[in-house]
Amino acid sequence: MTTTDFSVLDSEELRGFHRKVTALSVAGMFLDGYDLAVIAVALPVLTKQWSIPSSMTGPLAASAVFGMLVGALVLGRLTDRLGRKKMYLVDLLCFFVFAVLTAVSQNYWELFVFRFLLGLGLGADYSISSTLLAEFAPARRRGMLMCGLGATWFAGSATAYLAGLAFSPLGASSWRWMLLLGGVFAAVVIYLRSKVPESPRWLQSKGRTAEAAAVLSDLSGRPVAEVEARPAQAPFSRLLTGRMLRLTLFCCGFWFMYTLTYYGITIYTPTILGHLASTPTEARVGSCVVGLLGVAGASIGVAVVDRVGRRPLIIVSFAGLVVALAVLALIPSPPLAVVVLLFALAVLCANAGPGILDFVYPTELFPTSLRASGTGLAAATSRVGGIIGTLAFPDMVAAWGISNALWLFVAAGVLGVLICVRLAPETKGETLEALNRRLVGEAELRELDEAAAPAA
Repeated sequence: MTTTDFSVLDSEELRGFHRKVTALSVAGMFLDGYDLAVIAVALPVLTKQWSIPSSMTGPLAASAVFGMLVGALVLGRLTDRLGRKKMYLVDLLCFFVFAVLTAVSQNYWELFVFRFLLGLGLGADYSISSTLLAEFAPARRRGMLMCGLGATWFAGSATAYLAGLAFSPLGASSWRWMLLLGGVFAAVVIYLRSKVPESPRWLQSKGRTAEAAAVLSDLSGRPVAEVEARPAQAPFSRLLTGRMLRLTLFCCGFWFMYTLTYYGITIYTPTILGHLASTPTEARVGSCVVGLLGVAGASIGVAVVDRVGRRPLIIVSFAGLVVALAVLALIPSPPLAVVVLLFALAVLCANAGPGILDFVYPTELFPTSLRASGTGLAAATSRVGGIIGTLAFPDMVAAWGISNALWLFVAAGVLGVLICVRLAPETKGETLEALNRRLVGEAELRELDEAAAPAA
C-alpha cells in the first residue's frame, strides 16, 4: 500500500475548496460568538422584565458556558470516534433548535435550560470546526485560516451588540428577537455544511484508505493512491502521558487563563458601562466600541500569524492584555470613556493572540486520533475559567468595586504569559504530520497505532 503525506491538500489549485471549508467553519464560529455574547446584551432587559435578582444573573449568563464545558469534552471525543462530518452537522442542529427555544422561553428556568442545551452545540463546534479545517488546510496558510475562526467568533460577538442596538426600539420583546436571530443564522448554514466531505486524515486513522484516497482524488481532479492504513483510536488517557502531557498542559493552561479574563470582562461589559453611562444608548455604543476593537485585534492577529509566528504573537498579546487591565485597575473611579478605551485595548490585545490561537494550537499539536479529543479537553478546561470569571466578577465588583476586582484578571493574565513563555512551541509552516513527529515523537506515535491495532 503506497503512502501519501496529504501534500495534495497544499495545492494552489484547491484554493476554492479551502475557501469553502473555511467559510463554513467560520460560520459556526460566528454563531458561537453571537449566541454566547447575546445574553450579555439581553440581560439588562431581562433583569427588569422578569425582576431577576442580582444573585441569579451570573448563573443565567454562565448557563451556556456550563453546556459548552460538557459539549466540548463529550462531543469532542465523539468527533474522533464518529467522524468530523457527522458531528459537523449535529452541532449546527443544536444551534438552530435551542436558539429558537431560548427566544420563546417563558420564565427564568426555561431560558436557563435552553441556554445550557445550546451550549452543548457551542462547545462541540470548538473542536469540530477547528479540527476539520486544520485537517484540510495547507500548511503554509493554516495559521491564517485557523485564526480566521477566532476572528469570526469576535465578529459574531460584536454583531450581538449591534443586534442589541437594532432591536432596542422593540422594548420588552427586544431580547427575544436578539436570541431568535441566532437560530436564523444557523438555519442558513446547516444545508451548506452537508456538502463538505469527510476528512481524509480521519478516514486514514480509521483504516478507510480507499475512501480517503477518493476524497483526495475528488478534490484534486486526478487519481491519488490509497493512503497507508494507520488505524488509531487512542485512549483519552494518552493526552495525560508522555510528551503529550506537556502539550495538554500548555493548551489547557493558556486557554483557561485567557477565558477567565475575557469572559469576566466581556459578559458584563454592557452592565458595567450601564452603571457609568448617563443613558442606555451611551452604554450600548460603548459596548459596540469594545466589540468592534476586539474584531480589529483578531484581524491583526490573522494578518501576522503566519509571518511572525505563533509563539511571539501569543506572548506579546497576553502581555498587552495584562498592561491594559493593570492600568485600569490602578484608576480608583474611572470615567466611562476611560473604561471603554482600556476595556477595548485589553480585548484588542487578547483577541490578537490567545483569542485566535486557541483555535490553532490544539489542532496543530495533537495527532489525528486525539485531535478533536485534545481540542475538546482544552476547550472544556477553558470553560471552567469562563464560568469562574462569569460567576465571580459580579460579586467581586459589588464587594470591592471594579478597579479592585480587575486584579483577579490581571493575575490570570500574568499566569497566561508565564505559561506561554515556558511551554508555547513554534508551529508555523509545518504539516500536521511533521509537527506530530517533532513534538510528540515517532515512538509515541507508533505506540498510539499499536494500541489501536486490535480495534482496527
